[in-house]
Amino acid sequence: MASNELFTIPIPATKSHPGGGIVCSSPEPQVYVLTWTSPPDNRLTPAFNIALMTALDIIEFGHPPGVVITTSAISKFYSNGLDLQLALSTPGFMENSLYPLFRRLLTYPMPTIALLNGHSFAGGFMLAMHHDYRVFTGAKGYLCINELEFGVPLMPPMSSIFRIKTAPHVYRNMVLEARRFDAKAALEADLVDKIGELDAALSLIQERALVKKGASTAYGMLKAEMYRESVALLDAKGKDVASPAQWQAAEKKRKAEGAKWFKEWNTNKAKL
Repeated sequence: MASNELFTIPIPATKSHPGGGIVCSSPEPQVYVLTWTSPPDNRLTPAFNIALMTALDIIEFGHPPGVVITTSAISKFYSNGLDLQLALSTPGFMENSLYPLFRRLLTYPMPTIALLNGHSFAGGFMLAMHHDYRVFTGAKGYLCINELEFGVPLMPPMSSIFRIKTAPHVYRNMVLEARRFDAKAALEADLVDKIGELDAALSLIQERALVKKGASTAYGMLKAEMYRESVALLDAKGKDVASPAQWQAAEKKRKAEGAKWFKEWNTNKAKL
């Protein structure tokens, strides 16, 4: 299928990441495919987030309204989530970089489709869920929220989209079991809308007349109301934003106090 390349946004290299780019192409009129490459696994770094926000701005303000598809040129990964150490060491990363990107996608004034070509773990899965639709290629990869496995809390602005968009039992299995969903399981759980390649995403656009939907001036505002819980959490600033470190410190304190209580209780019990 012929595709017209419209523009490229570079992802600058940093000390821990080699950089890359996001290419925007148009396989059909008013269908915009953003294909990112940020080796090795498309981490959501500040540089990546800025590049994707820039690409979304260019489409909205420089091109006719239509549909945006995002995907990866790295066959194994759609996105492997955050670079956790970089995220935790970058002041304001969540509220100034990650959450604005999630909000931008969630309320984008055109239909958005995540074309999942590979693994979408943790923040990468969150990124996909902030799109309106998801198509899983099915050849490889899993969708997974694996914070359980590396001992990091799931913050409210991250988890709210799953509470809104998934069934309670799916959310439970996803978070408390770190279950990995392949394409078939993801379709059964309504985490994705179709299994297939780009042609499946284009079929979804045609079946649902999504190009016309994107022409409505109310589209973004309707989404902002639909997902107002997430929007409010993503918009929070300053003291209203809890950090993973704060949650972990509170949990450490709670456990220390519990251990002290048990020691005292056990001592008193022995005296009886």
